[in-house]
Amino acid sequence: MQKVILVTGSTDGIGFETAKMLLSQGHHVLLHGRNPAKLKDVENQLGKLQGNGKVESYVADLSKMSDAYKLAAEVSAQHAKLDVLINNAGVWNSPESKTGDGFDVRFAVNTFAPYLLTKALLPQLGSTGRVINLSSAAQSSVNLDALVGNTPLSDGDAYAQSKLAITMWSRNMGLAMKESGPMIASVNPKSLLGSKMVKSAFGIAGSDLSVGADILVRGALSDEFTNAHGLYFDNDIGQFGQPHPDALNDKKVQAVMTAMDSALATFQPSF
Repeated sequence: MQKVILVTGSTDGIGFETAKMLLSQGHHVLLHGRNPAKLKDVENQLGKLQGNGKVESYVADLSKMSDAYKLAAEVSAQHAKLDVLINNAGVWNSPESKTGDGFDVRFAVNTFAPYLLTKALLPQLGSTGRVINLSSAAQSSVNLDALVGNTPLSDGDAYAQSKLAITMWSRNMGLAMKESGPMIASVNPKSLLGSKMVKSAFGIAGSDLSVGADILVRGALSDEFTNAHGLYFDNDIGQFGQPHPDALNDKKVQAVMTAMDSALATFQPSF
């Protein structure tokens, strides 16, 4: 059965490969990117694939909370039901490390925007939907002041903390919604895949992106993720595993959740 699947950050890297795999399997893929011209080019490329898959695209800069809200509103307006949300979009560094909203860009794109999208799209996801959040093997304890934009961090520290933060809220929300759905899980797609981010951060080509895309597709569609509420899949070991210890510490998770909710309380949808 054809499913409607939103893949954020799908104009290159793992997101593009994931969208391509899903389309080749006949699904209706909602592409997302921040560059309209690049997004249109990708839509045209993927639209030429053989099969019964469908593609449409949405423009949003997920470093801006207003754009995250707007993306959710646009998807909701077009689709009463969304089967899967894959929060793939991520950033390692940027010319401007702080966003106009006052957040470190890594926390904005890697942590806050996926949180907003997930919450805003819960009605469309319903009890049977799935949310797959991109985590990483790089996880380190979250500095709450840095999380809300009050303390600057190096690229590596900000990235690793943002990835632990998304793992923490994935677990918290996933367990909280275990009985009502949707299923929410986090995934380390595999270390040092050949994405633009890895090339920028480490100066290496990296390994085959299809490895990361494959686990995201499995997360979206396979039975092994049906009851993965709040779990963390570590593709470096090829199975569900243990995230950073802080993600299993209820007190620390709650502190991150409270800080996130407080920081976002001042933002109102612009649509």
